[in-house]
Amino acid sequence: MTFADLNLNTPLLRALEEMGFTTPTTIQRNVFSVAMSGRDVCGIAQTGTGKTFAYLLPCLRLWKFTKDKSPQILILVPTRELAVQVAENIKSLTPYMSLEVRAVYGGVNINTQHLELMNGADVLVATPGRFYDLAMNGAFKTKTIKKVIIDEVDEMLNLGFRTQIKNILDLLPPQRQNLMFSATITEEVEALIETYFNNPVRVEAAPTGTPLENILQTGYEVPNFYTKVNLLELLLTEDETMNKVLVFAATKQLADQLYEQLETKFPGTVGVIHSNKEQNHRLNTVKKFKDGTYRFIIATDIVARGIDVAEVSHVINFDVPDVPENYIHRIGRTGRADRKGIAITFITEKEKPLLNAIETLMKYKVPLGPLPDHLIISDELTEDEKPKIFMKTDAIKPKKKEEAGPAFHEKSAKNSKVNIIVPHKERMMKKYGKPIRRSSKKKK
Repeated sequence: MTFADLNLNTPLLRALEEMGFTTPTTIQRNVFSVAMSGRDVCGIAQTGTGKTFAYLLPCLRLWKFTKDKSPQILILVPTRELAVQVAENIKSLTPYMSLEVRAVYGGVNINTQHLELMNGADVLVATPGRFYDLAMNGAFKTKTIKKVIIDEVDEMLNLGFRTQIKNILDLLPPQRQNLMFSATITEEVEALIETYFNNPVRVEAAPTGTPLENILQTGYEVPNFYTKVNLLELLLTEDETMNKVLVFAATKQLADQLYEQLETKFPGTVGVIHSNKEQNHRLNTVKKFKDGTYRFIIATDIVARGIDVAEVSHVINFDVPDVPENYIHRIGRTGRADRKGIAITFITEKEKPLLNAIETLMKYKVPLGPLPDHLIISDELTEDEKPKIFMKTDAIKPKKKEEAGPAFHEKSAKNSKVNIIVPHKERMMKKYGKPIRRSSKKKK
């Protein structure tokens, strides 16, 4: 099947042809007919399976021009980067359509976004918090929204957007089409579907937790943090196929620490991106990664959701993620659009239980590779890796009642002084060496 076999109009087919897309992915084929029928959709697909186009194509095909300036289509996403990415995808699909798209998110001036929306928007891509604030400020009318898409819903719930999503869905008109896409279906996602969706059709590109077939997974057992750093530097130095690498770090602090060490080894070719970085820095980092200025970037899980780069050659898990589903999201950043990809994971002894949980979810055992012979095994340990010494201390036994002393104790020498009244005569004698008598006043 090709895109020409779908019920797409000429403007969309022409745009797809110019982008070089001819064959729809599994999720795109399966979602299209259901979404075109007007029924609610629950799409289950890992990152990298083409789910963004899966919901954009039918929604844009059904869109009709109207003079109303308020949006007809709402797309909710968890991060600013993903909002920008989805808006760019819409623009690339609609060069031959008179359609206005706006992306709104936190971290920038809300008044500027308010003014832009007052000028009109047919499709609105938004993070939950900023959408709700703008809706409450009257930037647009919610009654015109006919379709709502919630992308990466599992991640939005993990980030604590549950209340905001519920408030938004309560604002929208009841007669609407709901489309939801998630890599995993949790109990919270199920509860959201039961409350707000109308008998949705479930469309699965692959069972939840299944690793993508075109991604080669490898693991390396390493003893400590600094050996991980040495291994990462060695792989980046010797493997020329690592031309566009995404390195995942567990925390923002670790991402910055890795950047400082690698920037000296690979000056001008490494970037870092996490939620503490300013919005312009994050967008510029992604742009430089796409155009090849940066050979690799270091990112945290949340921010990396907005990095949609088809040519990512390798994903390196510097740390094993605590949440097994996040591993699926991470490795899905490579091997996109039917390309082959490679995912490498560094594993310490402490992280082995986390890897076991991931393998149980995937029903797949990550093969382990031998460490390079010339890898420098570091003896240096971080504070977290240093063994903790616990001193055994005898508990202080309370004194028996008969051994206890009185409730009141003798005063100290300082506090035991007693005020003594000294007669005036004695004080004068002590001061002047002779008695001083008060002279009586002479009467006139």
